[in-house]
Amino acid sequence: MTSSPSRLPLMDAIKAAGCLAIVAHHLAFYGPMSDVAYPLSHPLFDGLYAYGRMAVQAFLVVAGFLCAMQLGPHDETRTAACPWRAVGQRYLRLVVPLAAALTLAILCNALARRWMTHESISAVPNPWQLFAHVFFLQDLVDQEALSAGVWYLAVDFQLFTMMALMLAITARAGMPRMGIVAIAGLTWASLIAFNRDDLWDETGVYYLAYYGLGALVFWATEPSVRRPRVWLGLLVACVGAALLADFRSRIVVAAAVAGLLAWARLSGGLAHWQMPDIVSWLGRISFSIFLVHFPVCLVVNAA
Repeated sequence: MTSSPSRLPLMDAIKAAGCLAIVAHHLAFYGPMSDVAYPLSHPLFDGLYAYGRMAVQAFLVVAGFLCAMQLGPHDETRTAACPWRAVGQRYLRLVVPLAAALTLAILCNALARRWMTHESISAVPNPWQLFAHVFFLQDLVDQEALSAGVWYLAVDFQLFTMMALMLAITARAGMPRMGIVAIAGLTWASLIAFNRDDLWDETGVYYLAYYGLGALVFWATEPSVRRPRVWLGLLVACVGAALLADFRSRIVVAAAVAGLLAWARLSGGLAHWQMPDIVSWLGRISFSIFLVHFPVCLVVNAA
């Protein structure tokens, strides 16, 4: 198997592995085929159900890292001048694949509905439900999701907007680095409080425990930062304290991915490690697979 360079090969590998884990999780949990196959291997299906979904934490850490790379504060002038432009660009980048995924989901649900009756099939959407999806509000206004992956887009948009506005406000006040301090404080609050309460799991502050770790690792490993290992050590201490307060496997997964990114960046391997072509390709299309695999699996189940 040959290897070829990628812009960020390690991130391609993380996203490829996460993509496969999420697909396996949904195959093991949703649809009548999983009900029939479950007796054949209880441990395998239980493991995929319990641990496969933790790949979402890896995606969120990577997304936070990339968000920090895009927003600054190395580019605080642009961020402060037009934060809503960055937010608008993010919205368009997310809503276009969302529209395609929703169209596919509606068609696949309609086809599956003709062949079988199952709780995993969504009802015919009403206009209010579609409106809520288009503006990433479906969970906040208690509308049934039309596909398994759309909640992630809503959370991603919330987190990106939150970070863009915090960095812009502090940059306009002449204190760009305070934006990082504010994000670090909210990440700690998420680790120790919000992420421990399912009441918040439809909001971005619940997932900031993962997203914020990715962003803080990026800022801690910037070439201009003195003693990056000291800052990374503080992050490790915060994560350790959060785990002592309430051990959560998903926090361990997020911390492991964040630590891998930190080590790779400090060692220079983040952009230079070689990956097999198939891994790079799967990493590039992982977002598309994440969005569309569930309705396709639904039709396969129905068939």
